Amino acid sequence: MVFYGQTSCEQDTERYLDIVKYVFSSYKKEVPLVINTMGWVKGEGLLLLIDIIRLLSPSHIVQMDVYDWKAMAPLTPEYVRLTPGLYTKGKQQAKCKQMGTSGAENWKSSDGEGDASAPEYKLLYVHPEFPRAGVAGEARVHSSILRDMSILGYLGQLQSPDIGAVLPLHSLVPYQVPFSAVALRVIHTDVAPTNIMYAVNASWVGLCRIPDEIRCQTDGPVLLTQTPVCDCLGFGIVRGVEMEKKLYHILTPVPPENLRLVNCLLLGNIAIPNCVLVGQQGVEGEIPYVTSDYNYSILGSGKLKKKKHFKRREYAFECDYT
Repeated sequence: MVFYGQTSCEQDTERYLDIVKYVFSSYKKEVPLVINTMGWVKGEGLLLLIDIIRLLSPSHIVQMDVYDWKAMAPLTPEYVRLTPGLYTKGKQQAKCKQMGTSGAENWKSSDGEGDASAPEYKLLYVHPEFPRAGVAGEARVHSSILRDMSILGYLGQLQSPDIGAVLPLHSLVPYQVPFSAVALRVIHTDVAPTNIMYAVNASWVGLCRIPDEIRCQTDGPVLLTQTPVCDCLGFGIVRGVEMEKKLYHILTPVPPENLRLVNCLLLGNIAIPNCVLVGQQGVEGEIPYVTSDYNYSILGSGKLKKKKHFKRREYAFECDYT
């Protein structure tokens, strides 16, 4: 498992492909492998999908048609062979290597990683009959809700099965991790070293393992200059940063035997569900990590803009997200 740190790979498709290669390299081919690709199949997303097909050489592809949308062609082996991807070339871009004396052209595909070679897989084309399948906009809303539910389910492992009431974050005992014991990297944006602790505090982080030994002349923090492609052993919340003792306070359900292998914290653009922060019961005064009086004149701050082309759908179940 690798922590990509964002819900979409649009901003860094090259790193996304590097991660796909890294994860796929551990596949031993002893059992069948099912690859669930993402739903980004327009523009560069389709080109990236073609790259992934060439990279992973599947034996079968299941392509689901979408409701009332015919813009995407069937991903036949011939289509993938001829169509250029985002980083790979198609057969139609092959160069003429030599000319025969009779004037007949002898075309050969270009050599190297950019070759247009594609696996001879079997395409299974499925047209769903259920209504509203693949309607634009709805998948993104569903994904956001399912992602929050997944995070909440993961954090549920922190709760004791013997206690009826759910304990808030400030009632759980965190691990204390010295600054010098783990390297730190913010994936999705550039953060000045003087502001790095403000960014890390109360954030969702990937607990990772890099092959390099952590060496620090001081007592930290250790900041990486590049985002590593490395194993992720689980996730956690930085509940607090103790600057005087130079400690991170981290909540995580990862067992201690795995935590001993963690030497890197990766912070991405994955938000903790709002209900975790605003639903902290038993707090007198202001709720920790929730700001009510915010200065929007600060550089880089701003209110979220609503997407006007998305229509809010009424769900049959209640949701306490704010």
